Amino acid sequence: MSAGEPPAPIPGARLLFSIDPGVSYLNHGSFGAVPIGVQRAQQRLRDETESNPLRFYAQGLNDRIIHTRRHLAAFVGADAEGSALVPNTTAGASLVLGSVKLEPTDEVLVTDHAYGSVALATRRRCRRAGATVRTVALPMPAADGELVSRVRAALRPGRTKLLIIDQIASATAMTFPVREITAAAHEHDIPVLVDAAHVPGMLPVDVASSGADFWVGNFHKWAFAPRGTALLSVAPPWRRKMEPLVVSWEQDQGYPHSVEFQGTLDYSPWLAAPTGLFTLRTLGWDQVRAHNSALAAYGQRVVAEALDVPVGDLPRPADPDLAMRVVPLPAGLATTPPEAQALRNHISDKLAVETAVNAWGGRGLLRLSAQVYNRPEEYDRFAERLPQLLHDYRR
Repeated sequence: MSAGEPPAPIPGARLLFSIDPGVSYLNHGSFGAVPIGVQRAQQRLRDETESNPLRFYAQGLNDRIIHTRRHLAAFVGADAEGSALVPNTTAGASLVLGSVKLEPTDEVLVTDHAYGSVALATRRRCRRAGATVRTVALPMPAADGELVSRVRAALRPGRTKLLIIDQIASATAMTFPVREITAAAHEHDIPVLVDAAHVPGMLPVDVASSGADFWVGNFHKWAFAPRGTALLSVAPPWRRKMEPLVVSWEQDQGYPHSVEFQGTLDYSPWLAAPTGLFTLRTLGWDQVRAHNSALAAYGQRVVAEALDVPVGDLPRPADPDLAMRVVPLPAGLATTPPEAQALRNHISDKLAVETAVNAWGGRGLLRLSAQVYNRPEEYDRFAERLPQLLHDYRR
């Protein structure tokens, strides 16, 4: 199997990050990596806060939050007046779950690609309401038409009160046709929450045209924002129904102010987030996307070749800009979440390589991410050493 040609590095891009040079950090998708310039912008905001905390919190903070929110919303094509800054996608999903009315006869529909913490939040919300969580299995890989058809068949008009669908699934790195799936759900007046945790900064998106009732995406993964920065976009009919997870002083102002203002929260990640977008645009977003997707594909190919994974078993992304790829691990490895975590830790400890290992569908999946600080030789070295490590690990 040919490994293909890796992309040329983007000049100077690696110097923008403080990643440990002794570690091959091939897992940007989990926690991102904040550019040095953004780190410094955030530190200046922390310094400003500590120089006069009362002034920072009491004079003009709301205006600065609104300015940031408008900046981030414009980047993803969302209505700024219907969007709110939240700490992460899971927090946004929990907010939505708490704002959708559920009765004991109701259900929330998720897929077997749902992110773990979102699935946990859904189960807790349904348990408290006496409602049901139902999971629809979606194959990997699958054509968009099949995905839409399977979700449509799983909907139960009158009972399904919310559909949660990933735009990019974390464990499987699959993309889903959220616009078409949302349209299918709306045929039965079923609202849709799109988990877009990996979308901002990786894929071009126009939230307003997606039709989603709720859309939430992290900016601290692929958009170079400090960790703790995400945007929740809510369609007009739902905005008055949104209730914050914690009540604070802006409660009477309603959404989005009631959600965003949380007293003595550290707002420096949000306020520094536009610097992350500036960094991305300075590098050239089209160039970054092309580089990252090509490098992720290269990494997937060389690792799969080393593990003797047939070409036909490699999931191919529907979107060419995808910067995450998965490689199926040998049968019997990492088949449960604890086993997957243990293997991930072992790879980190023994090879000084950071990856993501997930258990999905009874199979271990190695997920590789690519970012501008990565180099092809990191994937080459990993591919050379991984087979022996897995052989020894199974003994």
